[in-house]
Amino acid sequence: MLVIGLMSGTSYDGIDAAAAELRLAGDTLRLKPLGMVSEPYDPGLRDLLAGALPPAAVPLADVCRLDTRIGQAFAATAARADAELCGGAAELIASHGQTVYHWVDGDRVHGTLQLGQPAWIAEATGLPVVADFRPRDVAAGGQGAPLVSLVDLLWLRGRPGTPVALNIGGIANLTAPDGTAFDTGPGCALVDAAAREFSGGRLAYDADGALAARGRVHGPLLERLSADPYYARPAPKTTGKELFHPGYLRATAAQPMAGLSAEDTLATLTELTARTIADAVRSVVATEVIASGGGTRNPALMRALAAALPGVPVRVSDDLGLPSAAKEAYAFAVLGFLTLHGLAGTDPASTGARHPSILGSLTPGRDGLRLPARPEQTPVRLELE
Repeated sequence: MLVIGLMSGTSYDGIDAAAAELRLAGDTLRLKPLGMVSEPYDPGLRDLLAGALPPAAVPLADVCRLDTRIGQAFAATAARADAELCGGAAELIASHGQTVYHWVDGDRVHGTLQLGQPAWIAEATGLPVVADFRPRDVAAGGQGAPLVSLVDLLWLRGRPGTPVALNIGGIANLTAPDGTAFDTGPGCALVDAAAREFSGGRLAYDADGALAARGRVHGPLLERLSADPYYARPAPKTTGKELFHPGYLRATAAQPMAGLSAEDTLATLTELTARTIADAVRSVVATEVIASGGGTRNPALMRALAAALPGVPVRVSDDLGLPSAAKEAYAFAVLGFLTLHGLAGTDPASTGARHPSILGSLTPGRDGLRLPARPEQTPVRLELE
């Protein structure tokens, strides 16, 4: 089956679409990557989205506009991916949508909201769409994240030692072989926020970690930020820009930041990300880190992470055949495939749910919805072709 996975992460800079050929062979799910296309959000949509994220108060009219416009943007990207990567032969779209709020109170997640109305995708492509993946796990008592953990478990099964899969987006998360999975804290969220703040909005992020590389880590600021209670909470746990947003920096670290240069601030925030990830990696006694996500393209961050994990190899998922930039989009293609076949897309050990769940909601395509027969065997491993 040809499946297109659509993903826009917590950095909310645009949409990735990855096409995969997926097939079941007994207890093995085989994935053949067919490529990725990316589309940035247009500036007006990105500004509207940025203005709607926590802690902003947002009129319902803006929520409706965002749900529609994000859905239309996802639809255009899906249609492009079908034409360019699948020759118009795609059979299913799996859309993560854009997370705008994750309702967390202490150790419990009460709800989650992803925008990007799937009807626009079905209308533009004529294909069935699986979307809204997270709420079912939340309804089952889970964190609703990290949902890629099941794909990581299938993919890393049988690899020697204790390998962990690490994704560094706006928020960083990891998955260990025993099913332990959680958000470690900010990936690039605070670094991006500081880059925008210091540049007056001219920079969306610290390109190639260039600013951080020219700065020095500021001890008092690092100590203040490292004391956030989130880091000491046990897994499973999840977070987002509801906590680690631009106002968080101003409120939490105003005094230690006073008078610091952009370079020193960014160096410190980059070190914060590296150290909190490293602490999480050590907590699961990992012997290897396989990283993916936009943060892997930041050399300053990757150097800091390697330095914080002496003796633990840190490599990118590309080395194992799965493009790091597209890994989450491929993961949602897998989750959509599982949903269509009536198979669970969660591991309760990863999200804290009471039981595994079949994820998402289905929007029929132009020709209606014909579900395949449920496989006799549930896949226990993922192999790349």
